[in-house]
Amino acid sequence: MKKKAILVIDMLKDTLGKNKKSPLALQGAALLPTLNHLIKKSRDTGIQVIFAMDSFLENDYFFSRGVKPYSIRGTEGAEVINEIEKDPRDMYLPKRRFSAFFKTDLDQTLRVMGIDTVVLTGITTHVCVLATAMDALSHDFKTIIIEDCCASVSKDIHQSIISTYRNSSLAPFLKVMTSEEFLAQSSQEV
Repeated sequence: MKKKAILVIDMLKDTLGKNKKSPLALQGAALLPTLNHLIKKSRDTGIQVIFAMDSFLENDYFFSRGVKPYSIRGTEGAEVINEIEKDPRDMYLPKRRFSAFFKTDLDQTLRVMGIDTVVLTGITTHVCVLATAMDALSHDFKTIIIEDCCASVSKDIHQSIISTYRNSSLAPFLKVMTSEEFLAQSSQEV
């Protein structure tokens, strides 16, 4: 039987809470009801939830090119938004770069827990979600992107990534599913 973990990527106060009218914040807010439903139903079947969170240093390289600092380690802005339902069993994974695997202990944590399938949600589909998906595959994890629980700065960008990987030759290792398809499949495996 497959053992899964859901990664919720970068659903953070600085990214989604500060400027609620930014394109990314609007897209992120739109997926919250579906994401909360997915998380709750998944927890009910014993699926581990892991929040992967940008956690930059104040003088980080990415801020040297005019990007305003955000999600600074230890600040409230680097915390998961309040609108996402949390549970004491959830895990929190600070990350310094796009992928939740890059220079973190995620690979080892998943293996210790016996997890073989990584289920990806959050923002941004075209950067952090995709980087994590590629690294999950490179670490030999089956990977599922939940299309209605991810967002980008626009629906077009999100959809172009989803379409590319839905029809990719990487499928059986990388799948794109809706939250309902995933929950239906997971309930059959229990």
